[in-house]
Amino acid sequence: MGTRKYIDWNKTGRNLLLLRSDNLELRKNVCRELNYEKGECSGNCESCKFEMDSSISRAELAKVFNVTESVIFNWEKGKTPVAVDDLLFYCRLAHLTLEEILVFQA
Repeated sequence: MGTRKYIDWNKTGRNLLLLRSDNLELRKNVCRELNYEKGECSGNCESCKFEMDSSISRAELAKVFNVTESVIFNWEKGKTPVAVDDLLFYCRLAHLTLEEILVFQA
């Protein structure tokens, strides 16, 4: 039996911050989540009128996760652990696995 791994929330938080600015899949899915119900999204990102070159704001991500901006800030700073269901939602939106998001203590 292997040794137990512990999540490094500071480094994991930095990964979440980087995802917000660098992960195109996350940007597309957040855009879709925010604009589909308003009738401003066809679901086809290739013909999208919204700019995908800019990063997602904390406010936009907070709306999708149904939390406040301060919760997103605390996740990204490693001050508050992210709940498992929210981590799985991140994975789905960013098309990543948990192993690609989480950082474990050495």
